[in-house]
Amino acid sequence: MTNRHKFPEDRVHYTWDKNPQPVLTIDSGEQVDFSTREVADNQFTKSSTTKDIDTLDWAKVYPLAGPVEIRGAEPGDTLEVEIVELEPGDWGWMAILPGLGLLPEEFPDAYLRTFDLSDGQFIHFNETIKVPIAPFLGTMGVGPENADGETIMPPGTFGGNMDTRHLTVGTKLYLPVQVAGAMFSCGDAHAAQGDGEVCVTALECPMQASLKFRLIKGKSIPAPQFQTAGALTPKVDHRGFYGTTGVGPDLMEASRDAIRAMVDHISSNYGLEPKDAYLLSSVCVDLKISEIVDAGQYIVSALLPLAVFQENG
Repeated sequence: MTNRHKFPEDRVHYTWDKNPQPVLTIDSGEQVDFSTREVADNQFTKSSTTKDIDTLDWAKVYPLAGPVEIRGAEPGDTLEVEIVELEPGDWGWMAILPGLGLLPEEFPDAYLRTFDLSDGQFIHFNETIKVPIAPFLGTMGVGPENADGETIMPPGTFGGNMDTRHLTVGTKLYLPVQVAGAMFSCGDAHAAQGDGEVCVTALECPMQASLKFRLIKGKSIPAPQFQTAGALTPKVDHRGFYGTTGVGPDLMEASRDAIRAMVDHISSNYGLEPKDAYLLSSVCVDLKISEIVDAGQYIVSALLPLAVFQENG
């Protein structure tokens, strides 16, 4: 039987630090239960409104549970993290944060919405739009080499704030160990997100998470890798998708063009204000590189799952 540990709920850190001291030390093959805080570290509540963004303390954003030391882990090894259980809390939030996201110029004003997640199956975006809950941890990473108080937001070859929504229950994540003990941390849980997290937030929420760790000695990988347990979008595949595209020589600008077109499509066809169409794009629209090899003209597609619209049912 796998040894199972409980990570203390009161121990978090907000930066990647040099020579971190482990809060918990485990052996390869053991499991840890985490209770992670939402990414604003309880600065928002179910009753929060847009004005609460004005007082957000950014030094307390990205509270991570960790570090967890895995005995015997050394640089050059690989840490396998199996996602065993994920249970979102009963509420969450999304926001447009000024200066951030894919379209900061089009959406310069702050905007916050909170959501009841007690349904357990769907995020009720409005009366006719339901987004399936598909939880994952936005941040999972080992301690980065040469860290010295770096912020959590940018990911790296060590993992970290990857915001990769396919890291759901049953998936195995592989991380390249960069420091002795691996020093794993996690947090930034999401109830749902589209590929790209285009407005800069997903459905942010607290999470109960159980992860099982296995050390693979002597295997070196250059950056995170993962293996999913099955289909990538099983909860929305049954109704088809609507796609918009961006075309041009710059992948970032093509991504922006695809999302601009998607926000316009959602606003024009489903009666949402542009700011809500932007939020919906962040929580369920997938950005994909559709073409990258033809004479320097790239195509990025934004794919909207039609299953979220109840009038299609």
